[in-house]
Amino acid sequence: MLRSNCHCGAVELALDVDKLVKLRRCNCSICSRKGAVVASVKLEQLKVVRGQDFLTQYTFNTHMAKHYFCSICGIYTHHQRRSDPTEYGINIACVDGVSIEDYLHIQYVDGKNKHPKDV
Repeated sequence: MLRSNCHCGAVELALDVDKLVKLRRCNCSICSRKGAVVASVKLEQLKVVRGQDFLTQYTFNTHMAKHYFCSICGIYTHHQRRSDPTEYGINIACVDGVSIEDYLHIQYVDGKNKHPKDV
C-alpha cells in the first residue's frame, strides 16, 4: 500500500499497489504544462482517504479525461485517463517516499499526436 498527498496535506490517497508501474511523461497540452511524471493504477486501487471535498475536477475539450487537483494548494494529484478510463494516472511526485530521480526509465508518450482532440 502506497500513500499519496498533495502539498498542503488536505488530500490523501491510498494506492493499493506494491510498486509504481507504467511510468511516463506526455506532451499533450495539459501534461506538458503540468510537467508531471505519472504511473498507472486501476480505478479500484485508488481510495481517497482524506480531502474528497478539497479535490477539484478539471476537464476540457472531449471531457473524457478527468484531472484532479487540491483546491487549497493547487497540486495535481491524479487523473482518470482518456486512453484507458479503467485507470488513474498518479502524480508520482505526490507519493510518499518516491523521488522522480529513482525512476530513470520513463516512457515518453506522444499525446500531442495520439490525442489531437485534446491539444
